Amino acid sequence: MSFIYNYLMIKLKAIGQSLQSTLLLIIRLFWGGSFVVTGIGKFAHLGKISAYFESLHIPWAPFSAFLSASTETIGGTCLFLGLASRLVCIPLIFTMVIAFITAESEAVRMVFTDPQNFIHRDPFSFLFASVLVFVFGPGAFSLDHWKK
Repeated sequence: MSFIYNYLMIKLKAIGQSLQSTLLLIIRLFWGGSFVVTGIGKFAHLGKISAYFESLHIPWAPFSAFLSASTETIGGTCLFLGLASRLVCIPLIFTMVIAFITAESEAVRMVFTDPQNFIHRDPFSFLFASVLVFVFGPGAFSLDHWKK
């Protein structure tokens, strides 16, 4: 019985490992593209985004709005392509943490008492995707992998 279990675990591990790059590609394409769309949307409405940032008491709101839009557009493009993936995930993670702290502070305060509220907020999936790519890398279907 132990032999069958070990054999099954080895096969399942091999199947899981063979799917890693495909999953990372899907994550990068979806959330990288989503970052680009939100970044371009911020550029298109920079005045409104700046006013919103001011209402959240974010310092230097016009500059912060421009920086956020730039980070999401450039970082999202790099994430989509798998170019400098781990590096661009750092400012993307930072941007999403700031989004949580400022725009979703109630969800952050309730993260342990109401975790569903936290994970259903907009920044969560962007943050989660960025952390996944930072930790596991972009996978084999990326410019990073082909540059080696």
